[in-house]
Amino acid sequence: MMRAPYLMFVLIASLGVSACSVGQERDISMRQLDKPGEGPDEFGILPSRPLEAPADYSALPTPTPGQANLSDRDPIAEGIAALGGNPASRAATGVPASDAALVQHASRNGVAPDIRSTLAAEDKDFRTRKSRFTKIRLFKTDRYAEAYKRQTLEPYDEWYKYRRTGVQTPAAPPRGE
Repeated sequence: MMRAPYLMFVLIASLGVSACSVGQERDISMRQLDKPGEGPDEFGILPSRPLEAPADYSALPTPTPGQANLSDRDPIAEGIAALGGNPASRAATGVPASDAALVQHASRNGVAPDIRSTLAAEDKDFRTRKSRFTKIRLFKTDRYAEAYKRQTLEPYDEWYKYRRTGVQTPAAPPRGE
């Protein structure tokens, strides 16, 4: 009769110790983006532009194996253009002159030169803490939103807060369910 609680305690203790996995690097990515089935990955397919006959065959560029051709799409440039930006500005480096005042105002209290490496180290520590006991999950789940929930802003709440203080904000679509 006393064996059942003792065996249960040993089983739970062994699971707890095995979950610690001291000395092993655990997966802290928190993303489970595996495709659910055996079919093709629909996001890996990129449609190309329709083929067109060039106006002048002598003006064609020389073929470069492994490089883009004239019918390949550039999804990043297309996205920039769809959002009203200039796709040519993507190649530019540095801060554009139109954003210089914004950068100056944002850096008025000083700028930490190693902010990217500091944030990367702090985020790695955060993900390490949040990824505890992830090896004993029975189902693959995407834990990213769960882990960062306390750091996520509710956009409409922020929008209403700024509106109440008199800050001019752009119109927003009605809150959908």
